Amino acid sequence: MWTTPPGSGPLLTVRAALVLLMASVVGLVAGGLSYLAEHDVPAAVLVGGGAAGGAVLLFHILLGR
Repeated sequence: MWTTPPGSGPLLTVRAALVLLMASVVGLVAGGLSYLAEHDVPAAVLVGGGAAGGAVLLFHILLGR
């Protein structure tokens, strides 16, 4: 049986999971819209990644500690 060490917390906090979830949704939407506009997969991946990176910073600030 596996046991967790005493005093160990969760891998991610609820706030961190929420920030990453919302950023991934923003990235997927931006990448999908970019693909629908240009039909270029590499460009859509870059747009989605950039949007997700910016969204992480935005949601980190908006959901302040």
